[in-house]
Amino acid sequence: MKNVTEIAAEVDQLNESILSTFSTPNHNATRKNPEDHARFRPPFALDRDRIIYSGAFRRYTGKTQVVYFASMLDEQLSSRSIHTLSVAQVARTIGRLLRLNIDLIEAIALGHDLGHPPFGHDGEKYLSVVSENYGIGQFHHNVQSLRIVDEIAKKGQGLNLTFQVREGLLSHDGEVHDQKLIPQPDKSETDLIDFVNAKEAGEAITMIPMTLEGCVVRITDTIAYIGQDIEDAIRIGLIRRDQLPDRCQAVLGNNNGQIIETLVKDVVENSYGNNFVRFSKNVSEALRSLKEFNYAYIYKSEKLKINHERIARGFEILFSAFLGDLEKNRAQSTIFTDFLNGKSERYLDNTPDPLKVRDYISGMTDRYFTEILRRQIIPEVTLGDLS
Repeated sequence: MKNVTEIAAEVDQLNESILSTFSTPNHNATRKNPEDHARFRPPFALDRDRIIYSGAFRRYTGKTQVVYFASMLDEQLSSRSIHTLSVAQVARTIGRLLRLNIDLIEAIALGHDLGHPPFGHDGEKYLSVVSENYGIGQFHHNVQSLRIVDEIAKKGQGLNLTFQVREGLLSHDGEVHDQKLIPQPDKSETDLIDFVNAKEAGEAITMIPMTLEGCVVRITDTIAYIGQDIEDAIRIGLIRRDQLPDRCQAVLGNNNGQIIETLVKDVVENSYGNNFVRFSKNVSEALRSLKEFNYAYIYKSEKLKINHERIARGFEILFSAFLGDLEKNRAQSTIFTDFLNGKSERYLDNTPDPLKVRDYISGMTDRYFTEILRRQIIPEVTLGDLS
């Protein structure tokens, strides 16, 4: 009788035999700190599992996708968790049809938004402004995703993920409109460091993924959110379905299911057998128009931003308060009890105080952020205070 390791090796060999010549085989996986083979899990599957069991992954559920406090208003509205799972599902479908490495796709997709702070892209913007004010450069969620898996997760030891997954987390960018993505291989740790430094310095740059799997996730990020954000906006009365541009409806459809099916079909048919992923010109132009509509009527809607000034001020208040707690070594502060007390000496010794504060705040869920802010600005009065 074969043991599970022998069975896994046989299955791995069979799976790799059907992969496209443009896919990333498991034997190409590399890590900063080499490890023995994980028995019956190939390397990218191991990365996927490490991401799923991380604290940052669990906190997806409490973080904004588009609508603040979505789960408190309507549990069917999208959270960051729903978006991430959608990206993974759609990317897996595209990857299977293109005969790519599904484990690598899943790992990148499930981890691509780990670094998102509370309150979505608004929170990212507010935290970035505060970060610059304290001299630690701009904040970008893709950079923070890499920082989480390298420096913060597992009590500050990091997850020791493969280079291919780490690079995929850093190079995803659903905000950029890509008609065609051609992998840019042969990257090194130096390339990642240079990109991080440039982003934190405020340079307007982007980085194309090194693997075709990473390109699939990057293009799928848009596929997964564009239609779902429309459904959420219709659900809360922000827009009406008949407001969608006629051309977009004619080419892509007018609901999330139709839009996803159209985009997936188009990507697969225009990418199969090639070392790139792309949309057709007609579909790409319609998608660009739909994205412009979403920005104008959803993402920049003042109806969704009624509390944005308070939230922006909240980031300033918390950053200042926690930095003061570190400087005065207030052991009862939540930055110690809920965050730093569980971190390794490696993290504590190598992380400047402002960066510790940013790591803590960026990991908060919407509700936790609000509760901690409430404690900061509303004093607790006891009988002892009055005597």
